[in-house]
Amino acid sequence: MSEPVLDAAALDAFLAREFPQVHDQLSIEEIASMRARMRLLVDDRHLRPGGTVSGPSMMLIADVTFYIAILAMIGQEALTVTTNMTLNFLRKPANEDLLCEARILKLGRRLVTGDCLIYSASGSPDKPVAQATLTYARP
Repeated sequence: MSEPVLDAAALDAFLAREFPQVHDQLSIEEIASMRARMRLLVDDRHLRPGGTVSGPSMMLIADVTFYIAILAMIGQEALTVTTNMTLNFLRKPANEDLLCEARILKLGRRLVTGDCLIYSASGSPDKPVAQATLTYARP
């Protein structure tokens, strides 16, 4: 297995430049070979009625975390795009930051597939609030 070609600092700078609309909502926690972990900095814009984190916010962190995991391995290919995403809601998340762990299962020349586990910051990956399966296309 190869090592990442971009570190967290380079990926954070890339997000700030290319996706300023979401950069302030997320922070990169860890980059490793074929993996990434990010934090959704939950505030009022992420909540739905009842005070729980909304589905679109969980989709956001899954999509961006998997994107960052891919870019860490292949470099700054901005036109790498989501082709499919399935999100399973498992538990009601608390009104707190969420962590997302992305794992690349296959890094192909054209397609990348993998999954994400999303869990509350005070919780554990053993009790995820959501799970996503993703496929991306490489340029």
